[in-house]
Amino acid sequence: MAAPIRVMLVDDHQIILDSLGLLFNLMDDIQLVDSTNDSRKVLDILSKKEVDILITDLSMPYMNGVELSFAVKEKFPSLKILMLTVNDQGDRIQDAFKAGISGYVMKKADRQELEQAIRTIAAGQLHFSQEVLKSLLAPKEVDDHAEKLKHLTKREIEVIKLIVQELSSSEIAEKLFISLGTVETHRHNIFKKLNVKNSIGLVKFALKYKLI
Repeated sequence: MAAPIRVMLVDDHQIILDSLGLLFNLMDDIQLVDSTNDSRKVLDILSKKEVDILITDLSMPYMNGVELSFAVKEKFPSLKILMLTVNDQGDRIQDAFKAGISGYVMKKADRQELEQAIRTIAAGQLHFSQEVLKSLLAPKEVDDHAEKLKHLTKREIEVIKLIVQELSSSEIAEKLFISLGTVETHRHNIFKKLNVKNSIGLVKFALKYKLI
């Protein structure tokens, strides 16, 4: 039997902590190990307990979610962080990912999306809902992606579509009937051609040019 995914909650509203605690009791293989409504206590708790994913609000007193994420990643670089918030402003979302979070989910999400986010992040991948992805596309952002699109091959576009669907390289290889090495080559070439550094940049490109 697989070990449970150990999560910790941080939110300045106690009713949110209580409600999520009840919700996690209904999820198989997800264990709530601790929760706090005071962001100042997080680092101390993490130093004493084994946690896989920290789930934190964005707007909080003392330390907001971005500040907390920077502090946590500095001391616990391998710890994964999921932002659970009502804030859907693109600049705040970008700040959160710069702080090292692995996922961003709105508080109005249902149980299924929250559970999927936790499992996706635990597997080492990023998670962001379609709603969040659209917010990442700031209108002021202007680049030369349109020109770069012309230099992508048909196969590279296929790989992009599968990457943003959160498929692993092995899953992409199986789906396209190509080798794992070929997938990694395509991935490298795509990132180089588009001049993006991570999956967030790739997703923004795919959304902008309606590849998803």
